[in-house]
Amino acid sequence: MNNERRYSEKEIAAIFERAAGAQEDAGRHALRGEGLTLAELQQIGSDVGISPEFIARAAASVGGGSSEPAPTTFLGIPISVSRTQDLPAPLSDEDWERVVVDLRETFRARGDLRSDGSLREWWNGNLHALVEPTDSGHRLRLGTLKGSASTMVGMSILFFIMGLVFLTVAAVTGKIAADPESTLFLSLFAVGGLTSLGIVRYRLRQWVEERGRQMEAVSARAVELVAVRNENADLDAAATPRLDMDEPEDRADRAPSRTADRTRS
Repeated sequence: MNNERRYSEKEIAAIFERAAGAQEDAGRHALRGEGLTLAELQQIGSDVGISPEFIARAAASVGGGSSEPAPTTFLGIPISVSRTQDLPAPLSDEDWERVVVDLRETFRARGDLRSDGSLREWWNGNLHALVEPTDSGHRLRLGTLKGSASTMVGMSILFFIMGLVFLTVAAVTGKIAADPESTLFLSLFAVGGLTSLGIVRYRLRQWVEERGRQMEAVSARAVELVAVRNENADLDAAATPRLDMDEPEDRADRAPSRTADRTRS
């Protein structure tokens, strides 16, 4: 006869509720104490069907690892994009080469390279990528500036102001009523300038969003690249057999010497 205790439905619910709470508290305590590496996060994500690449991209945008400095503006319109990403470890020469390939493919630009000690730089016009050391490790800085933006915005505003000036002069001198066709032509300067400014703002917004997505993707892949290399290095180190210098010689190596001793005796 089985005398093991049976729990009621109410007790079962209370047991699982308390166990789940205890496990959650233990998990929070472990995270506060040590945290998890990117490789561990990717392993957890793969267990629930999330791609490691998306885990790396998400990690690149949270926790202070990735930042977005204030953009350069012209008359209140952003004309620059930049991203700064902390790296979990320094980039090796091979890692840097792969990042450069990624930059060239992402931005469709060959660019130029320069190295100065641990500083590494890739640039193509106003677009640049820089790997530099920090107090806590290394970081990847990406940035670009829309060089033609100030000209486009300035021309749009100039046409708008010219149109307003012409209309003001025509109104003061009474030419609006005397020559309505010329007035309509002059008003096109203002309308055209305002329309052009709206188009420029829209295109610049699209450009800023696209460049931001591209830089975030490059940053995430760089983080994943370093994380995977470190994980592989740890696995290789764990798989390498350790030689114990204090281990006694093998019996087979000692057998001939004992046989030789018996022969001499």
